[in-house]
Amino acid sequence: MPSPTGSQPQSPGAAIASPEAEDITADPHLGDETDSAAGDEVAESTSSLTDSIFDYRKIHGRTFQSSRTTEYWAPIDNQQVEGLDITHHFLTLLLDDQLFLAPIGDNPQTVLDVGTGTGVWAIDFADQFPSAEVIGFDISPIQPSWVPPNLRFEIDDAQLPWTYKSSLFDFIHIRNLHGGISDWPALYRHAFRCTRTGGYIEHLEFNIRTLSDLAEPDHIYNRWNALFAEAGERMGRTFQIYDQMQSHILDVGYVDVVAKTYKVPIGGWAADKKLKDVGMYTLLFLDQSLEGFALYMLKNVMGWEYPEIQVLVAQMRQGLRQWKKWQPYYEIKLVYGRKPESSRSAVDA
Repeated sequence: MPSPTGSQPQSPGAAIASPEAEDITADPHLGDETDSAAGDEVAESTSSLTDSIFDYRKIHGRTFQSSRTTEYWAPIDNQQVEGLDITHHFLTLLLDDQLFLAPIGDNPQTVLDVGTGTGVWAIDFADQFPSAEVIGFDISPIQPSWVPPNLRFEIDDAQLPWTYKSSLFDFIHIRNLHGGISDWPALYRHAFRCTRTGGYIEHLEFNIRTLSDLAEPDHIYNRWNALFAEAGERMGRTFQIYDQMQSHILDVGYVDVVAKTYKVPIGGWAADKKLKDVGMYTLLFLDQSLEGFALYMLKNVMGWEYPEIQVLVAQMRQGLRQWKKWQPYYEIKLVYGRKPESSRSAVDA
């Protein structure tokens, strides 16, 4: 069965080797025809909450969120919320029904979920550890009101100075904030200050590039990838944190840093049953999310007209539905590290 490749724990200042994920074995019974009908198978800180947190805007009927420091690039409407929950499902499946990989032990007491989104990870964690106090925060108030009694949600902006006490949390969890943070080293410094001695940080991010070992250089996958990379740099909130997170976590002072990289298929072309299921959920998520991803980035950042965006989205959707022909995939990286017993103080940003 395909498995991730993990780097060995490293001490601060150690050279960082880029971990390679194992290749995905294709299903030998997969037809090589272009399956254009594949879509048919796709079943401010807490103390300074202001009205700006609820400053929603519409782009061609889709709802987006802005805060004092951030205009977030992905929608927060029902369609996108459903996509976030699908993402949680296939990530948990990918990790063999685990919510995290950091060795936090069986009795964490204080846990923070940064950029909690729909709150589904925090809800599942709170259910799994009923004695823990779990906090999830996000700039968007899209979390449910009925939650486990040991969980609370807060409206907050991770880019503002954190108001949590130093050395408070046993575990700080971060996931899928690519394109949302302008100063990643500052965020990690906040996290390091708020992690207790011996506590852990864990960060999971997607490499947003759709990859294929079969597609030509001018394929829609590569054109889409280049546009998003450029748009992220233009707005000053990189989508390339996937490539930087391990070094940043080491730089702020965490030790025993471990990185694991996974190749994740798009569509059901993998031979492995688990990866085949993950791939179909991934296709479902992308198929319904492409327009939401493209609208803000291409219209507001790149200056495209709406008809141009519609054409590109249709081409990308068609390309993804041709998964039998192109065998697309992307990569996910998960990095965790421990705050050492004796550590330098993290400097507040």
